[in-house]
Amino acid sequence: MRAPASACPFVLAAALATLTPGRAAAQQRPLLTEDPEPIGAGRLLIEGGLDYAHDIEYPVSGLTGNLWRVPTLGVSVGISSIAEFQLDGGLYDSLAVTQRTAGPLWNLVDMTGDSTHDFEDLVVGTKIRMLSETTDRPSLGIRFATRLPNATNESGLGLDTTDFSAVLLGAKTVQSVRVVGNVGLGILGDPTNGNRQNDVLLYGVSFARALTDASEVVGELNGRVSTRAGGPLPGTETRGALRLGGRYTHGPVRFDAGVSIGLTSLDEAVGFTLGFTYVFSAFTLP
Repeated sequence: MRAPASACPFVLAAALATLTPGRAAAQQRPLLTEDPEPIGAGRLLIEGGLDYAHDIEYPVSGLTGNLWRVPTLGVSVGISSIAEFQLDGGLYDSLAVTQRTAGPLWNLVDMTGDSTHDFEDLVVGTKIRMLSETTDRPSLGIRFATRLPNATNESGLGLDTTDFSAVLLGAKTVQSVRVVGNVGLGILGDPTNGNRQNDVLLYGVSFARALTDASEVVGELNGRVSTRAGGPLPGTETRGALRLGGRYTHGPVRFDAGVSIGLTSLDEAVGFTLGFTYVFSAFTLP
């Protein structure tokens, strides 16, 4: 997701798919909480950037270190006025290892020196808006996503599991502030035993406050909570982060930057992200 997911960005009603007032974009860089508004029929959204996470832990492989993700990539396709198809991932994750412990699959890690690298897991998702926003009610939508096991456990960065999520999305704009909320279910496989899974609670709440016609400040609380009795399975532990950032729109491109603070001992102590989002009309639906 990244989290499920992707594993992507959020837009105020004033600077959306068309980058003009009155529309809402599907992606929310630099945030992860998903807005229920799709990008629009026939539109294509392309986003990219780089992420850094300091002192992040991979408990299954026993690795701890500083992670670079360069580049992160995302593509969303507006398949109708109420739905979009999403692909999110990355080409190169590199972890500078600062500590190694005996995790459940530590013996499978094949690395030399004090660093390891791999692809980012690919997240394939579909988002559908069920209700449009009105004066009296928020917009509502639902998102289904599957995380594919592109990163391997031999690198220490992957789990070799396929995860699924279903999340309810809601959003409301009040004057110059847009608030988005997510809640749902994640089904995470056990990388040490293919016959087990952990059903986790996924959550997110974010805001975007317009400062000018081109700039806004954003923030969120986003993560997951393990619900398994007796403790989480390896790799399915409770995770979460607090993120703050900003966005600036120039012509057809929106630039973003953000910082994050992890909420658990497994998450990054601190991290940052830089990126861009570009939306344009790509085709006409029949």
